[in-house]
Amino acid sequence: MARAGVSVEGLAQAAAELADEVGFEQVTVSALARRFGVTVASLYSHIKSADELRVRVAALALTELADRAADALAGRAGKDALVAFAAAYRDYAKEHPGRYAAAGLRIDASSLAAAPAMRHSALTRSILREYKLPEGEDVHAVRLLGSTFHGFANLEMSGAFVHSGDVEGSWARVIDALHVALVNWPRP
Repeated sequence: MARAGVSVEGLAQAAAELADEVGFEQVTVSALARRFGVTVASLYSHIKSADELRVRVAALALTELADRAADALAGRAGKDALVAFAAAYRDYAKEHPGRYAAAGLRIDASSLAAAPAMRHSALTRSILREYKLPEGEDVHAVRLLGSTFHGFANLEMSGAFVHSGDVEGSWARVIDALHVALVNWPRP
C-alpha cells in the first residue's frame, strides 16, 4: 500500500528538490526516505534502484529545462533565439543547481530521460536553422553550444569568476562570439 505523498513522481520531485539543496551527488535513497519519514525498503516498492531515482531526476530536470528553453525560443530567430536559449540554460543552472547537474547525467537511449534529452537537441537545432550551416555540420554546432553553455554555467556556479568581476560582460561576449562563429561556420 502506498503511503500518502509517496509516489514515483513525488519521489522524483522530492529528489530534485533535495538535489538543489545538497547537490545531485548527495541524493540517496536513504536521504529521501528520511525526507518522507519512511523506511528505505518502502521506497523500493516505488523505484527499482538508486540509479532509477537518479534517471528520474534527470528526466524531470531535462523536461523542465526543455520547457523553459522552448518558451524562451517562442517567436525568436537568429541571434535573438541564441541569446534567449542561452539565458534559459544559465538561469536554470543558477536557480536549480542540483537539477542542472542531474540534467548532465549520461543517458542511455532506452532510458525514460532519452526523450527529453532528444528534445534539447531538437531545440538547439531549431536555433541553427537560421544560421544555414552546411549539411551535416549541425551536430558539431550543437556540441559547441552545449559545451559552451554548460562550461560557463559550471564555472560560474563553482565561483570561478568571482575574483575577476563583470561576469555579465563575459557572458555577453561569449554569446556574441558564438553568434559570429555560427554566421561564419567553416565549410568542411
